[in-house]
Amino acid sequence: MPPMTEGKFALWYNILDVLINIVIIVAIVAGIRTFLVSPFQVEGNSMLDTLEHKEYIVINKFTYFTGSPKRGDVVVFRPPNDLSKHYVKRVIGLPGDAVILRGGLVFIRPAGSDEEIKLEEPYLNDRNTGHTYQHPPSGGNEAEIRYDVPEGEYFLLGDNRQGSLDSRSFTPSHFVTEDNIKGRVWFIALPLSRIHVLTKPDYGF
Repeated sequence: MPPMTEGKFALWYNILDVLINIVIIVAIVAGIRTFLVSPFQVEGNSMLDTLEHKEYIVINKFTYFTGSPKRGDVVVFRPPNDLSKHYVKRVIGLPGDAVILRGGLVFIRPAGSDEEIKLEEPYLNDRNTGHTYQHPPSGGNEAEIRYDVPEGEYFLLGDNRQGSLDSRSFTPSHFVTEDNIKGRVWFIALPLSRIHVLTKPDYGF
């Protein structure tokens, strides 16, 4: 093979090799973002003090391919009133639960139980502890309201109870389907001063 022909062959071989590697890398990254983990930026203050505005978080998508959301999980999801958006809130009511708001507190009647349990929420700051009201969240309405969570759906609340648009205000349904819950918040990635893994609270039931 003449030297010039060999040079052209080597050049095209190298270009093809680079392109194949780029395609493989893009496919791997796309697969990781689709099925395993994905970055997400928090917008707004609805999860104070757990998450802050403009923080970068990493969500674990794989966990809900192998299991279902648990009470206390902080999740990224599509709200029923606008499926084009992504919100981040905390799972409070599971399928079959009754979630009762009364006197600014949250009570749970777990699925299949007649027992009503007051939810202890250590992640709420002083401003929000004892101030979980029905919509509008800052209205201060302490009257009782009950939400019966359908099968396959979840009731979600922001940790900033007086400044969060969540299941209390969602329409036409108060609840989020499991298909629309995209992943559990795994850890805060930025800023560096806030890096830590989010742990699920132990509610004792």
